Amino acid sequence: MKRSSARAMFMMATLLSEAFVVLFAGVVANGLQLASSRTVWISTLVLVVLAIAATGLARKPAGVWAGWLVQAVLVGISFVIPLMWVLAAAFIAIWIASLYWGAKIDRERAERAEAEAALAAE
Repeated sequence: MKRSSARAMFMMATLLSEAFVVLFAGVVANGLQLASSRTVWISTLVLVVLAIAATGLARKPAGVWAGWLVQAVLVGISFVIPLMWVLAAAFIAIWIASLYWGAKIDRERAERAEAEAALAAE
């Protein structure tokens, strides 16, 4: 039985969480009139759609790059909607942690499976 990649699961969780949080932040930014309604909603929806699309790529090699693209777009949107700087900083930190810890867990799982296979062969 093959286990799912921890890195892919962490990436998907981060990107989906980011999509929801950005959507709600868009509602707040619109209510506070931090930018024009049109700007807020176009920016918000582009980022939400991009994050959801990147979630679908999380199990593929392009998934990491798609996730970085989402983070870059969030930083870009922060120049238009200042509220997003807080989210950009938080989600970039979470994204980096997801990549690091997910890869570490996957490595440790592989080492454990290798050790168990060696023991079973004895």
